[in-house]
Amino acid sequence: MSDLFDTQPEALPDTAPRPLADRLRPRKLSDVIGQQQVLGPEGPLGVMLASNSLGSLVFWGPPGVGKTTIARLLADETDLHFVQISAIFTGVPDLRRVFDEAKHRRANGQGTLLFVDEIHRFNKAQQDSFLPHMEDGTILLVGATPENPSFELNAALLSRAQVFVLERLSLADLELLTQRAEAEIGKPLPLDGPAREALLEMADGDGRALLNLIEQVAAWKTDGKLDVKGLTSRLMRRAAKYDKSGDEHYNLISALHKSVRGSDPDAALYWFARMLEGGEDPRYLARRITRMAVEDIGLADPQAQTHCLHAWEVYERLGSPEGELAIAQALTYLALAPKSNAAYNAYKEARRQAQKTGSLSPPKHILNAPTKLMKEQGYGKGYAYDHDAEDGFSGQDYFPEDMKRPVLYQPVERGFERELKKRVDYFSKLRIKRNE
Repeated sequence: MSDLFDTQPEALPDTAPRPLADRLRPRKLSDVIGQQQVLGPEGPLGVMLASNSLGSLVFWGPPGVGKTTIARLLADETDLHFVQISAIFTGVPDLRRVFDEAKHRRANGQGTLLFVDEIHRFNKAQQDSFLPHMEDGTILLVGATPENPSFELNAALLSRAQVFVLERLSLADLELLTQRAEAEIGKPLPLDGPAREALLEMADGDGRALLNLIEQVAAWKTDGKLDVKGLTSRLMRRAAKYDKSGDEHYNLISALHKSVRGSDPDAALYWFARMLEGGEDPRYLARRITRMAVEDIGLADPQAQTHCLHAWEVYERLGSPEGELAIAQALTYLALAPKSNAAYNAYKEARRQAQKTGSLSPPKHILNAPTKLMKEQGYGKGYAYDHDAEDGFSGQDYFPEDMKRPVLYQPVERGFERELKKRVDYFSKLRIKRNE
């Protein structure tokens, strides 16, 4: 019985054109470059294969790191029939045919490894359709996704599959891949050392992209070796992988925020530039760094918020690309500013206390009494007008009468908050003295 989605390659004549990436596709798992954290003898997949206990898997990683290749080789290693589908092009009727054909194979003693590319693009109902066939052994599912499975795949499917993270290829991995490519094409690339390194960097950890670039470079007719300028004049640099609504967006803004919090202006500027190069809206970044000023600097440097708001306004007046410099300057200021989250923590604790004691009324002595009845009820009775008190401070309690006074704001000994801490301590001691 033939498979609608059977991807076994047909015999091709030797003269048929084949891309370099296809010619260099590994024939066994030991040929795979990179991913030793998963495939190595002590890696989780290596251990599963050694113990003959392969289960359903989800490969999470960027493009060009070997997800499809590893899935195909797993089928070879375990004598399973390999079927590949893509969630982009597969509907419910197609899935039914795939499952029916897998059942037919199983009845004849042949298991099926079903590789689902872009599995996150299936909706919840489609993902649920895999479950009974995974449970009864009709298929061994291997999914591939560049998106975070925690957010994109439903819990029932994740509970039946292990998630393996495949990492972008290192420069050393890419160099090894380049050497294999040179052996395959039978000649070295016409590049000097720096140009060769620049080529690897252009691939940005994507092995398939590197092989496509190598194929272009190898076809050039050149006299001698090209330098970096010669390479970049002939070859367009690949756009950085950056999805403004996906994982990379959140990963990079997290890196930017933590670099600022860690007082590292160089790292902060780098991640800022990475996001701009990826096409991020500078207004989003202006808003986020203003949030950083509020959350991580706070009253240790009250000017930080002002710098951010001014930078935001300058950007709106200048536009791109000049306006980004104002945001970069504010970002540098934030990274070097004294840090404190005391006000932020105080605010969160105040919200928690408000939720806990939300029905308690203010003490009567601080309530206005515009009517006779309210005066008779004790509203405003005993209120001390602070401006009439010694030092302009009465020391009265302004919390509800049935609530124990909490300490919410605890300033740090950094920046301007050092001065505020002196004031907090001063009023705290004076309050105790006034109420003795």
